[in-house]
Amino acid sequence: MQAMLCSRCNSFVTSSSPSYEINETMITKFGALYKQRLAPSASDHKHSRFPSTFRHTFRSQVIFLALTTCLLAVFGIGEEESSKRNRSAEPTSWAVQTMRTLSLEEKVGQMLQVRYFADYDNFEAADYKQLRSEIQQYHVGSLALGLHMRGANLVRISPIQAARVANQIQTDSKLPLLIGADFERGLASRLVGVPGFPFPMAFGATANTQAAYDLGKMTATEARALGFQWAFAPVADVNTNPLNPIINDRSFGDDPKAVGAFVAAFVDGAHAGGLMVTAKHFPGHGGASSDSHKGIPTITGDLQNLQRVEFEPFRQAIRAGVDAVLIEHARVPALDPDPLHVATTSATVINGTLKTKLGFNGLVITDALEMRGLMQLYASRCQSPTACAAVDAVKAGNDVIALPEDLDAAFHAIVNAVRSGEIPEKRIDESVLKILQAKESLGLDKHRIVNLDGIDPTMNAAGADRFAQEVADRAMTLVRDSGRVLPLNETEVHSAEHNGAGAPVFVVFKSSLSSDSGDAFAAAVKQRIPAAQVFLIDQTNAKGISSSLISAVQNANKVIIATATSHTAIRERVLNGVAVTSFGLLGPSEALMHILMSVASEKIAVVAIGNPYVIESFPEIQTYLCTYSLSPNSELSAVKAIFGDIQPTGKLPIVLAGIADRGSSLSWKHSDDVQRTQTAVSFLSRPKPAKNSSQNPVN
Repeated sequence: MQAMLCSRCNSFVTSSSPSYEINETMITKFGALYKQRLAPSASDHKHSRFPSTFRHTFRSQVIFLALTTCLLAVFGIGEEESSKRNRSAEPTSWAVQTMRTLSLEEKVGQMLQVRYFADYDNFEAADYKQLRSEIQQYHVGSLALGLHMRGANLVRISPIQAARVANQIQTDSKLPLLIGADFERGLASRLVGVPGFPFPMAFGATANTQAAYDLGKMTATEARALGFQWAFAPVADVNTNPLNPIINDRSFGDDPKAVGAFVAAFVDGAHAGGLMVTAKHFPGHGGASSDSHKGIPTITGDLQNLQRVEFEPFRQAIRAGVDAVLIEHARVPALDPDPLHVATTSATVINGTLKTKLGFNGLVITDALEMRGLMQLYASRCQSPTACAAVDAVKAGNDVIALPEDLDAAFHAIVNAVRSGEIPEKRIDESVLKILQAKESLGLDKHRIVNLDGIDPTMNAAGADRFAQEVADRAMTLVRDSGRVLPLNETEVHSAEHNGAGAPVFVVFKSSLSSDSGDAFAAAVKQRIPAAQVFLIDQTNAKGISSSLISAVQNANKVIIATATSHTAIRERVLNGVAVTSFGLLGPSEALMHILMSVASEKIAVVAIGNPYVIESFPEIQTYLCTYSLSPNSELSAVKAIFGDIQPTGKLPIVLAGIADRGSSLSWKHSDDVQRTQTAVSFLSRPKPAKNSSQNPVN
């Protein structure tokens, strides 16, 4: 009998049995015991909650195996005796069994993710055949539903179409696929005919994380019913830069702890509905001033700032059991000063910081490898930028290589790097085992096909439309009201109904005249006042301006301007010969806004639909409302507030420099005409789940 320090659990044990090292044999041997401990019951696979297997990630497995080994040593159970007890009664998990059967090529393929569009005319169409060929030839492990243009229109698919395609793809694949999408505000981010939720910053303005929990759960319920298992959400970025051209209202706000609370709540809700989720974009993209789709941003600030601001939401996400973390294509000098490294290709960022310091053990996924900035970084030094980026991403610690521009090059580059010894095969095995375990935890090893007959045609079984409108209403924030222009009173409405003298005038700045931004706002105004004067202005070139607009503004008693400004990753603007990716009122539209403010600032109210930072460019605005979202329900909420149907009760989730502090909240206290008819409180005021302490209002 002797005492020894157990290297697995760092405690002394007394045993006469030999010590054991953790190796692949032990992982196999205790796989069944591990599965029995963590795997959900059969009923759990009906998406009532997220199966626990994958949230106890790879390191947790190793820890459990280590503790088991220590206990075997304590009780004198040798390796041979343990083997006899477990050989027949506890079969190895599907993930481990499957891993053993895969060739190197098949394992590498499991790490690759490709995009699909799902608007196939039929499954013999050329574009579907190409997708099927890629899945089968390269053994692809996961798919991401994308958006694309057909002519001048953005193509979105119906719920039943999405489910049919998911079923067909799963049928055509040897191994089950993880199928995901950017469901940052529910399925409406990619599908048509589904409830559309406001953007995340609107949820932040409610100051109630219950809303984020419900968003996560509703998204999960809808997604799983259609054959999706993975959401590339929530956005965990802290939007500290008002000029950020790609995050903005996709973030919950600019306070790290508040953002973290909303992120954790979304994770909890999604898990309750059985959906894998992804915190993005590590180590934090909210402070960027350029778009990583177009170039390589630099995340400035020292390590202390990163730890205090950028890391906080990811810490909370990890504590909530987030399944994956997406790595951004940005330089982070405080973590890795090498100018040739972006976070995606930096072992210091991924292994040193995310995994070791923050303790994350789930799936690590790259941002899209096809993004222009990353490809330009490699273009001058690699014959195939995709091949080099893919190999570097694997070496840095990524498990899933997302959307390579050249799938063939990425696949063969990784395979060849393993065969040459540049990448150890055990490094591939580590990632593939995690991927397969994720699939097993979701029940894909047993059920990969969804029931088409069980799909709700409206996807509104849980009252999602009502919930979305309630969130949009609660998010409405009155930031400034020194002009006391709103709400419109009955006399003004009556005058507008008859197009009488002094009737209010409405001006809507749209992303473009062909876009749908601002359309719901204009339609809601016209529904209330068919005779109302509503001017639509194209932000890119100020088309829509006429002498009648200036005349109408001068003659109006009140002017309501809606700035429907949207971030976009697919369009640049050229100002003075320079391409810019910031969004907002720029160039001609900015000049027009200044003209309007100069002739009528005292009678103008501005409603920021989407980007809430507009007022920083026009500090002379006297009455200012924010929706934080371009969703139709948010545009409708803006109209409801303008006409006094609801009080603006939202709290500013950001700082507007020189204008208002975070948490600011005003109301129409000066008006006796406000009806104060707030929406029902069945969602946001109900008791929070006791499970997670993050489910509390944010103060």
